[in-house]
Parts: sequence; C-alpha cells; structure tokens
Amino acid sequence: MLELQSNHTSPSNTFVLMGIPGLEVTHLWLLAPLATMYVVTLVGNSLILTVIWVDPALHEPMYYFLCILAIVDIVMATSVVPKMLNVFWSGDGIISFAACFTQMYVVHAATAMETGLLLAMAFDRYVAICKPLHYQTILTQRTMLGIGVAIILRATTFMTPLSWMVSHLPFCGSLMVPHSYCEHMAVAKLGCTDHMPSHLYSLIGSSIIVGIDMIFIATSYSLILQAVFRLSCRVNQLKALSTCGSHVGVMALYYLPGVVSIYVAWFGQDLVPLPIQVLLADFYLVIPPTLNPLIYGLRTKQIRDRGCSVIERCLAGQPH
Repeated sequence: MLELQSNHTSPSNTFVLMGIPGLEVTHLWLLAPLATMYVVTLVGNSLILTVIWVDPALHEPMYYFLCILAIVDIVMATSVVPKMLNVFWSGDGIISFAACFTQMYVVHAATAMETGLLLAMAFDRYVAICKPLHYQTILTQRTMLGIGVAIILRATTFMTPLSWMVSHLPFCGSLMVPHSYCEHMAVAKLGCTDHMPSHLYSLIGSSIIVGIDMIFIATSYSLILQAVFRLSCRVNQLKALSTCGSHVGVMALYYLPGVVSIYVAWFGQDLVPLPIQVLLADFYLVIPPTLNPLIYGLRTKQIRDRGCSVIERCLAGQPH
C-alpha cells in the first residue's frame, strides 16, 4: 500500500511490538477477554450484515449506514486483534515494516471512517424524529452515496499524508514499539530524525475531525431530545430516550478513550503511566466494535426479530 524508503537501516526491516510495556505479566490474563470480544465482534457484525442483506424491509438509510459501520468494525478489529493475541500469547511481536505501516494506515483510516459514520447515523436519527415527513426526500439514494463517499475520502485524505510522513522516516535505532499495535506516535518516535511534523499533523487533523463530528453529533441529539420531550405519549418518550441513551453510551465509549489517548500522548506523558496509555488506545479499538452490533443492531426490534429467525433457520438447516 505504501512505498517504503530504502534508507531503513535495520537488516531485517522489522519492528517488534512490546504489547503493554510494564504489564507483561497480565498478557496471558488479557487473552480470554480479548479473544471473546473479537469473536463477538465478528459474529455480531456478520449477523447484522446477513440480516440486512436478506431482508428487503431493512433496505433503508439507517440500516445501510449500519452495514458500513459493521464492515468498518470488522476491518478495524481484524487489523489489530489477531496480532495482539499472538503478542500476548507467545511474545512474538515481530512485524515487518510493510505490515506495520499497512496496519497503521488501516487502523487510523478505519477510526476516521467510524466517527464519520456515527455522525451520519446521528443525522439519520435527527431527520427520522424531527423531520419525519421529509425523511424520504432528504435521505435519498444519491444523498446517502454522497455521504458515504465523503466519509471515505475524508479518512483517506487525512491518513495518506500521515502514513507517507511516518513511513519515510529513517529508522536506525531501537525498533521496539512500546505498544500492542503499530500506533502512529509510538512508531514515529523511533525515527532517527525529527518526528514532530507528523505528530503535529496527527494532532491537528484528529482534533478537527473528531471535534467537528462531536459538535454535530451533540447538536443532533440535543434537537432529538427536544423533539422527544414534546411528544405527548409517555411510552414513546421512554422508548426514544432508551434508544438515544444507548447510542450516546456507545459514542462515549468510542470518543472518550480516543480523545484521552490522543491528548495524553501529547500533554500528559509524565502524568499518565505508559501502560495506561496503551490500554486506553487498545480499548478504543476493541470495545466499540464489540458493542456496536449489540447496541445499534440487536436492540433494534426489526434486526433482533429477523436475526432470531435467521439463526433458527440456520440451526434447522433451512434456507433464509
């Protein structure tokens, strides 16, 4: 994916992932929960994709966005968790330059896509609740395609220069990456030359993307809550509040560790121990993909009912 410089002086052209520096004794204890969350991520998101694919009644904007989110979650988790499990199990953290930079690109591009999808889904809920009569005219197929393309272009436009800057650093000293995966700042700090340009680019770009998305998401849900409290039916109010509360909870679990890990790496290195920094970054990539199918998918009645039907048919050996 990325053309690497020939001035890397390591004879083996490999990095070594250290896992969680300072907490190596916990590696084996983390295997079971990490593997469990990965299985839930694969099964849950695959089930959502299958259910939406086979049920024409679910071919609506919200469910299309949910499909894309499920794909991004699978890609994001798969890009880091298998290698992470290998590091925790065997201590084998060797990863080639090409694989490391590819992992870095995929992970950070996927996180940029995920925040864009969360914003798109918040906008979808805003239109559905606050502008129900205009839903079909606002969220047309063309509009959805434009939103999807914009999300992908924004992520790749942000990540391509960053990956280029880091992959073209000369690495002539220690190649021990103090992290569980090829996180951008952890790798860039190993370069023999000034890594500050890539760090500044990452900080400013991440702050702009996440900041804008969080502002619009907060605005959308504020307007949604205002519309919900104007409802006359108490049952509908509670149902809408339950759904919004679940969505906000997932977003908090996604944004808080990510934002904290970004700014701690810059401003709080001496205040927050390195193992905590690594754990925050790991949770940021593992927990949301595990919870998204449970919150966005299985709590949605149409998906839950159809999913149960698909599972029953599969167990009975019948076609969908």
